[in-house]
Amino acid sequence: MDINQLLQEIARTQQVTDQQFDQVTHHSTPNELAQGIAETFRSDQTAPMGDMVAQLFGQSNGQQQAGALNQVIAALGPALAASAAGGVLGKLLAPGSTQVTPAQASTLSKDEVKAVVEQAQQQQPNVADGLANFYAQHSGLIKTLGGAALAVALASMKNDLSKRR
Repeated sequence: MDINQLLQEIARTQQVTDQQFDQVTHHSTPNELAQGIAETFRSDQTAPMGDMVAQLFGQSNGQQQAGALNQVIAALGPALAASAAGGVLGKLLAPGSTQVTPAQASTLSKDEVKAVVEQAQQQQPNVADGLANFYAQHSGLIKTLGGAALAVALASMKNDLSKRR
């Protein structure tokens, strides 16, 4: 079954198995997957982006946690990121630093990450794109968001693929 057929089947049933998701990620480019994830983050059919990123953060190792936070810092810039959510990231960032380390990232709670992402999204809507690009490189984590989020991501990918044909 080619990628288009698989995406059509998923759209028809509105259900996604882990195996189907793995097949789609195997046959998709990181950019295609990132676009689907970004649409999931923006969708009104899924949990708010802050909740989803906090959930992903909780399932991530220290390196992945730092990578996600560094995407937020890159989108906002270090000064604005340092003041976000009451200065949560500012407490971690050394003066002149533009990134957090895995050890620093692991000290944050999911609630703190949610607050940082929510404020970042208000200040810089493209933060969803940066985070989606990051998580496209770690697609195994995306499965932890559940079937509804996966269905939205894959439906978006199907629509994008249909437009290109």
